[in-house]
Amino acid sequence: MKNFIFISPNFPTNYWLFCRELKHNGINVLGIGDQPYDQLSNGLKSSLHEYYKVGSLENYDEVYRAVAFLIFKYGPIDWLESNNEYWLERDARLRTDFHITSGFQVEDMERVKFKSKMKEYYRRAGIPFARFHLVDSEENCKQFIEKVGYPVVVKPDNGVGANDTYRLSNDRELSQFFQTRRKDITYILEEYVHAEVNSYDAIIDSKGNPIFETGNVSPVSIMDIVNENDNSIYYIVKDLPEDTRKAGRAAVASFGVKSRFIHFEFFRLTQDQEGLGKKGELIGLEVNMRPCGGFSPDMMNFANSTDVYKIWADMIAYDKSTVPDGEHQFCAFVGRRDGKNFRYSHEDIMRMYGPQMKMVGRIPDALSGAMGNQMYVANLPDQAALDKFYEDALA
Repeated sequence: MKNFIFISPNFPTNYWLFCRELKHNGINVLGIGDQPYDQLSNGLKSSLHEYYKVGSLENYDEVYRAVAFLIFKYGPIDWLESNNEYWLERDARLRTDFHITSGFQVEDMERVKFKSKMKEYYRRAGIPFARFHLVDSEENCKQFIEKVGYPVVVKPDNGVGANDTYRLSNDRELSQFFQTRRKDITYILEEYVHAEVNSYDAIIDSKGNPIFETGNVSPVSIMDIVNENDNSIYYIVKDLPEDTRKAGRAAVASFGVKSRFIHFEFFRLTQDQEGLGKKGELIGLEVNMRPCGGFSPDMMNFANSTDVYKIWADMIAYDKSTVPDGEHQFCAFVGRRDGKNFRYSHEDIMRMYGPQMKMVGRIPDALSGAMGNQMYVANLPDQAALDKFYEDALA
């Protein structure tokens, strides 16, 4: 029996399903988290062989001692994982310190966490990307902007989601950024890309081959949703476009991904853009070495009539999937923002789309900045139905 340490198995709240499927596959699941045991869901409790509570997952020494205790009690650890962007570097450090070789090590972090370092691996894969400049002086940034023109996007070189990400449209906004930016963070400045975000989401086996593939489309950028307090929409595609599949697989090979659930983001150009490509073409945005956030794993299940939690656990246990492919549909997410005057009430939306609804509910505050406050997730059979759902939900 393999020993698997799952870091923070209680958050996000759907991640206990990874633990359940590991247990079903005969794996010893050992949890480390900072939530009291009696506050864990019954499903998670029944999925864990043991749970070690620490005072704070931010305290490396505490987590280190927890891993050491579990090794002392159960023997060598075969896997250590959180599937969480926030803990990606922490996971790598723990693997390196305890010689757990089934995952990224500290030395791998630069290319998978720093946006500026990712560019070289896109180049090796033959995938174009936006021109960039690591923020140093305001004068040097202006020289870069003279080449690419306003607007530009500035964000942390090593950041999560759309946190601390801004579009700058003129010299005044650039100067304001320099006055208010955090001095302890390295920022990257990129030319603005007129595009929607298309993702390649996959579960990759130990040889670097996909055993499950899908993707999503975000017509509105998370940066704009967060900064403009807008509604949130995205959807899981009915069928993965062939160019997304090709680019995703090329990036997997270039970045050397093995035995992981991944979320790779690409820009699909919405207009011709000099130096980048023609309308409709893909360029590299960033790689995320974990599942797409929020409720996306569940949406992948709805769209593909499958179980990605099971497929991932199969990858861990058997290095292949035992889950058959099912019927495909679009799965659409709407996060409506509180305080907006919508034409159709919650009751109206449920009356119109009740049979197609897969999830309805309030979005946790920790996720509401990027995802809105009131969630609707629905399966739609074709593009026309998808468009009508968004039109009604956001009117």
